[in-house]
Amino acid sequence: MEPALRIGGQPHVELHASGTPADGPAFLQATVLPGRGMMLLQARLRLASGQVVNALSAPGPAAAAQALNGGPEDFAGNASFSFGAAILAPYANRIRGRAVATAREIETEVSGHTVRLPRNWGGKAKGAEQYAMHGLILDRSIPWRQESPDRVVGQLDAADFGAGWPGRAALEIEWRLQGGALTLRVTAENRGAQPLPMGIGWHPYFALPSGDRRQARLRLPARSRVLVNNYDEVLPTGAVEPIAAGAYDYAGPGGRALGDSYLDDCFTDLQRETGEAVAEILDPSAGLGLRIASASPQVRAMQVYAPPEKAFIAVEPQFNLADPFGAEWRGRDTGMASVAPGSSVTYDVRVTGIHPGNR
Repeated sequence: MEPALRIGGQPHVELHASGTPADGPAFLQATVLPGRGMMLLQARLRLASGQVVNALSAPGPAAAAQALNGGPEDFAGNASFSFGAAILAPYANRIRGRAVATAREIETEVSGHTVRLPRNWGGKAKGAEQYAMHGLILDRSIPWRQESPDRVVGQLDAADFGAGWPGRAALEIEWRLQGGALTLRVTAENRGAQPLPMGIGWHPYFALPSGDRRQARLRLPARSRVLVNNYDEVLPTGAVEPIAAGAYDYAGPGGRALGDSYLDDCFTDLQRETGEAVAEILDPSAGLGLRIASASPQVRAMQVYAPPEKAFIAVEPQFNLADPFGAEWRGRDTGMASVAPGSSVTYDVRVTGIHPGNR
């Protein structure tokens, strides 16, 4: 038997589905990396045709281990959100701040407290702004337990995340593979004496098995899109525009083909269906359909990243808008939860296979 793949000092965890329908679309198996913030490396999906495909765009275990090695390209865990499906906390997306000259960090204000965050992302153009990206657990090694083949739970006493973050956070992260669905639940408890600002998100790169990105479709019932300065820095301007009947309207039945469009956009004012924020990804040429749904009322936005030259689409349900504490918002509620001492907030998302022909 080959030794278990170890990343961040932790072995990988294999989930095997229970209660799986005899036929039709269903998730069958998944690989979780507790040594990288409980990220999902891969999930195997049975299509309606019976074919089994990789649901996520990700390298194999050996290549993933090499990428997640803590090298220069993996500063602050960046490699975790370059493939597979990373978990983002205590904020999703970008946070801006003052560059610290003596360290690769920014300093900024979070709920009246000065925090120092890794300056781990930014624009590629000369002089582009650099900022903090996608939270503080990307490279955390998280203690875990697996009491059944279809479920794993990780628990992290994150405290102030090593950044001076207000409150005292304890995270419980649960993956389940039951009844054909893949489910993620993240609960953030505040064990401190002051309010805990909390934004939680998920960053899955859903693969398009056909490789034909132009015919792939996205359905995302939302009313608005956050405007950004450009697609290099992708920083919010503070403006939000309605999208009905425009180039960014993906809300209609059957969604809209991606074509040659470039997307790195935050959709908000989500139209809930049976109480859930939803999105659907359809790859008709491959017979693939996915429904991403969250019943968490705090999920206020979905970031979509889909470069035209890539055969994937990242659909990221999240609590908060980008740069949630930024002055550009002028006091707007940007979706960060404020968790009172002794209280908790829960993020959940469920992914199911669907028949693309029925949409």
